[in-house]
Amino acid sequence: VQLQASGGGLVQAGGSLRLSCTASGIIVSIADMGWYRQAPGKEREWVATLATGGRISYTASVKGRFTASRDDAKATMYLQMNSLKPEDTAVYYCTARIWPSDYWGQGTQVTVSS
Repeated sequence: VQLQASGGGLVQAGGSLRLSCTASGIIVSIADMGWYRQAPGKEREWVATLATGGRISYTASVKGRFTASRDDAKATMYLQMNSLKPEDTAVYYCTARIWPSDYWGQGTQVTVSS
């Protein structure tokens, strides 16, 4: 199983980035997909979950700014991040959960300058 995240980079505050995560080796349509992030010196934090039934949930700090989506036909999910803030700076990880297993991607760095 591989999850390949991409799309990170350096952006000014108020800017936008779109992360992608492509999965291989699993049947994405039966997986709950998700995004996490880890800022320097902090614990890993949940960002969003995209459940198989279509329900999408977000952590409070990104609601209204981030939009998660998935395209199961392409085995890919996305995280559109708008109105970025310096506190969004972190390594962003994509995940896939097919009970009882969890799979993690390698992470992509997002840096937001003030």
